[in-house]
Amino acid sequence: MTEPELPCRTLNKAGLADKIVERIPDLDRPRAKLIVEAFFELLSSNLEEGCTLKIAGLGNFTVRDKVARPGRNLKTGEVVTITERRVVSFHPSGTLNARVTENLLGGSKA
Repeated sequence: MTEPELPCRTLNKAGLADKIVERIPDLDRPRAKLIVEAFFELLSSNLEEGCTLKIAGLGNFTVRDKVARPGRNLKTGEVVTITERRVVSFHPSGTLNARVTENLLGGSKA
């Protein structure tokens, strides 16, 4: 018989700050929140500038420019133009993929 799965809740910035405080007891919650906010602001501002972010053990964030292309409104069938835009792509590292896969398989290697 397998163990029942614990519900996985979504981790937001406040929750992330709480987890950091749990791991670093000398750090208070307000400072942990500032660190989390600063980290995400740096991440966002670098992506806005079109920079690639490489975080070892996590993965790469890249910005790609997509050209305008034809599309279709699925409700009406009308052909529309999808405008050009910039998108952020995330490619997980091999380490992260391995950890997620190992967790999914219950620690056993397939």
